Amino acid sequence: MAKRWRIHPHDADRIAALQCAARVPAVVAQLLICRGITDPALARVFLDPKLSALHDPEQLPGCTEAAAKIHEAIRAKKRIVVYGDYDVDGMTGTAVLWRCLRLLGADVGYYVPHRVDEGYGLHGDAVRTLASDNVGMIVTVDCGIGSVAVAETARQLGVDLIVTDHHEPGPELPQATAVVHPRLPGHGYPFGGLSGSGVALKVAWALCQQASGAKKVGQRMREFLLQAVGLAALGTIADVVPLVDENRVLVRHGLSSLAGQPTLGLATLMRVAQLDGKTQLASEDVAFSLAPRLNAAGRLGQPQLAVELLVTERTERAEELARYIDQLNADRQTLERSIYRAANKQAREQFDPAEDSALVLADHGWHEGVIGIVAGRLADKYHRPVVLISWDKLAVKPGVGSARSVPGFNLHAALAACDEYLVSHGGHVAAAGLKIEEGKLEGFRAAFCEVAAAEISEQQRVAELRIDAEAPLSAFTLEAVGHIERLAPFGEGNSRPLLCTAGVTLAEPPKTIGSDGRHLSLRLSQHGVTLRAVAFGGGEWADDLASLQRPLDAAFRPVINTFRGRRNVELHLVDWRAEA
Repeated sequence: MAKRWRIHPHDADRIAALQCAARVPAVVAQLLICRGITDPALARVFLDPKLSALHDPEQLPGCTEAAAKIHEAIRAKKRIVVYGDYDVDGMTGTAVLWRCLRLLGADVGYYVPHRVDEGYGLHGDAVRTLASDNVGMIVTVDCGIGSVAVAETARQLGVDLIVTDHHEPGPELPQATAVVHPRLPGHGYPFGGLSGSGVALKVAWALCQQASGAKKVGQRMREFLLQAVGLAALGTIADVVPLVDENRVLVRHGLSSLAGQPTLGLATLMRVAQLDGKTQLASEDVAFSLAPRLNAAGRLGQPQLAVELLVTERTERAEELARYIDQLNADRQTLERSIYRAANKQAREQFDPAEDSALVLADHGWHEGVIGIVAGRLADKYHRPVVLISWDKLAVKPGVGSARSVPGFNLHAALAACDEYLVSHGGHVAAAGLKIEEGKLEGFRAAFCEVAAAEISEQQRVAELRIDAEAPLSAFTLEAVGHIERLAPFGEGNSRPLLCTAGVTLAEPPKTIGSDGRHLSLRLSQHGVTLRAVAFGGGEWADDLASLQRPLDAAFRPVINTFRGRRNVELHLVDWRAEA
């Protein structure tokens, strides 16, 4: 679908002023201004975030109490289980706390629920099973803030429950031994955007301080915490939380930790993913290479293997797990392609861009662990909120749905407004899950689309590209793109700069690449300069571009591609339009 381009105005005077005051190149000054950073001091902090800028864990609501209770349980030799979510954020946070507790001498295990059989969250049956195995304390990671009834079950069974989470708190908090949450009502933690693994890192930090009896921890614990920053960075990137404030600090330093001192399992997975030759990882390496592999284990019902990979200290087991998880990811990609084709066919048959503000698609047999990825791809393609529902083949259980949003639309609130049609629902503003009976589909579809129509304006139905600047291809030298990289790490809340240029021609016919021809490779020329470009997911543009008889305007993100020791500027094509 066509997108609306909005190019940030060029203000030469402001750029020159920031360039001089912050002592940065003009291109960096311009990009900082596009991100709302005009103060020289804030610019320097943004460009060089210090690990010391992390807020002390004692400021995090519930963290000190949780650490004290966990430390007390360790000393009492209670059996402790870390109960984590099955996504990368939950897995990495589970690994952080498990490794911390082992370091402190705890009798500790971990539990990750099965995505399909159990679903998201803390489950009463699991708590009862753990209690029967003499578990005296359960510490949740990335879940539990809404588990009011289960917390009562734990209390009745005599199990201490420590909840660490970052999801939206409900009107009632669980009556747990301690609740750790960056947005706990009645508290004023300076940054509410931590991921689940970020919260787990803070608890681990506080535990190390408890064990040390001082703010400053010993060398062994310091080394653990630096490695744990890498795990938390992985979870933070994978959970698509904004890379600002503490998250930016965690990811900037965590990427260095992942490259320089990864756990044995991550080092093995990076080698399998062919990232081991990189001296410095980018957030995109995590988002598009490491995270999907770990997520595949959770999506296909084997999250415990991903956690085991993150904590194992056995070389042979790490190799075995990394290769198996890599194969699971290949299987996930095959399932994703199949579901995408079927769902996109439904969308083309049902969708009227002039009338419909949302898409609700359903079918039997779609894998529950993969529908969320496909919903995200379709939301990007149609720029509408998308709900994909997988019906139970035997029609015994409710259908399981996964939803993805677009900017400006609150999925969590929309599903709450349609609550009468749903068995259950939960999630974030941008991503959510639900369960629904098959007979309620049409009522839900009508209600959900009505909410979307009321919330999403006609203008919002057209995807908008916010472009940082317009410049000729000749401007994108290795030196210039190197300056742009200073704004990394890139991700949610700090996207890799999007730029554009006009009057570009194709130096040769475009070529589809990838096993399914989903991506596109092309060479763009302008005024004697030719650069390679790749359009990820842009394979469907091949015919239109090949038949274009006039120059085009291109919107792209410049990157430095390193291959066999050679560094070249490459453009990641985001959109194009025929020159007017």
